[in-house]
Amino acid sequence: MSGEVAAEIMTTHVLDLAKKGHRLDGRGLDDMRPVKITLGYVASADGSALAEIGGTKVLSGIKVEVGKPFPDTPNAGVLTTNAELVPLSSPVFEPGPPTVEAIETSRVVDRAIRAADAVDLAGLCITPQEKVWVCYVDCHVLDHSGNLIDAAMLAASAALTHTTVPAKKFEVGEDRPLNPKHVPIETTFVRLGDAIVVDPAREEEIACQGRLTIATDEAGNVVAMQKGKIGAFSPQDVMELTDRAFAHGDRLRDLIRKL
Repeated sequence: MSGEVAAEIMTTHVLDLAKKGHRLDGRGLDDMRPVKITLGYVASADGSALAEIGGTKVLSGIKVEVGKPFPDTPNAGVLTTNAELVPLSSPVFEPGPPTVEAIETSRVVDRAIRAADAVDLAGLCITPQEKVWVCYVDCHVLDHSGNLIDAAMLAASAALTHTTVPAKKFEVGEDRPLNPKHVPIETTFVRLGDAIVVDPAREEEIACQGRLTIATDEAGNVVAMQKGKIGAFSPQDVMELTDRAFAHGDRLRDLIRKL
């Protein structure tokens, strides 16, 4: 049986199950896979966390270094987010330049961090117009079983909350915690026919007609959204999914706080 035929059969099966309110792995439509967060996964990083959502594993490492500010923001630090989708994590990834999926993942995570004002960039200024802290947020996909965006966001948020600014190393003061002001969490939903499910597995991502990622913070704000695929979501869908996103976001933020 060819790969295309097998994929088509699987897509039909996924959609038939969703029509009956079921999913491949037995979850309910609004159930996430098991979530696990491990802090300090990389000893050499200034902050790190491994986030696991089901079989999807993303490692986020934070590096904080002294650098120069951008000319248009001379009194603010710099935040850079990058996502690496290495071939070892999935047969669909290949060596070479960043793929569209890698670029989208890094941009969506970066947008949520910035829109939530999670990192106080003004507080990362050392000497106005001359010297600031540059915060690199790197997300490495170790295993891809669907829903990379949410796993990358979870890993990045957890890592940022446990990041140390290494001032002693650069002789600009005493080490201090980064202390993010907010903890953004992204929750992704996909449309499978008339059903809309949370935390899609890889087979559900392939079968879906539309995808919506909603980023929330603990202050009750929707800080970002990302629409993917060609399927549509009605205004009522968006309102209902936003409520669901806050519920999942609050639960995951509690998980980070308890670490």
